Amino acid sequence: MIPPGGEVPERQSLSGTPEALHLLARKVIEAGRQIGVHYGLWLAEAAHQFGTAEAVALEAKAGDAFVPLLTRRIERALDLPSDVTTLLAGLGTQRLEKLLAALSVSWLAADGVWFRAVEDARGMHDAKRVNDSCWSRLGYYEAVRARELLGLPERGGLAALRAALSARLVANINTLDFIEESPDALVLRMVECRVQSSRARQGLPPYPCVSGGTVEYTAFAAGIDPGIRVSCVSCPPETTREDCACAWRFTLGGAG
Repeated sequence: MIPPGGEVPERQSLSGTPEALHLLARKVIEAGRQIGVHYGLWLAEAAHQFGTAEAVALEAKAGDAFVPLLTRRIERALDLPSDVTTLLAGLGTQRLEKLLAALSVSWLAADGVWFRAVEDARGMHDAKRVNDSCWSRLGYYEAVRARELLGLPERGGLAALRAALSARLVANINTLDFIEESPDALVLRMVECRVQSSRARQGLPPYPCVSGGTVEYTAFAAGIDPGIRVSCVSCPPETTREDCACAWRFTLGGAG
């Protein structure tokens, strides 16, 4: 608010004390948080207004424009000696893999804290409802981004699906493999799931994720090839295999 007299007070310079520097650092983190929320709300509202497929196509245009703007501004603000991508590559394989793993775990943690917040406020039913709706959109988005990252063709069938599933963030933190591979069928086995393993360590029963998994993998498959169909082989509470946390069959065309 402008004070009486219309004079805008001069901005006080930072004193350089540890408290002031920590406050400034928190403001930087808060800026990143608000950018992420604002960007995500645009994507969510576009999906609500126009449908998931069109929203993801719009995000491709917006993201391709925004990411270079963001990185260039960071480079200039910090007077970096090179572009962000080159500097990250300079970290080397080991540190980059650790960073990717940390980001992947954080991606999963974001999902978990949102679920818990909704569950605490509204109960399990509403938490699962929000969760499944979110994954029905996120699965498709993940697939389209994996296609872009790996240069996969549209309607690439099960070969493209296999490659894209291996490029998901969850593949960096869970252990998975593929079994029963054939030209028209593929089974993904999630050998170890970080969420279910955590629940087991806490003495909790497996999370009943068959509904969420169904919408997630159906949406992901549609983002790779609309001809791919998904069926659950084993997933709590419909567990039929004891050698994995869950398993999913993907078929192409009329394959059963």
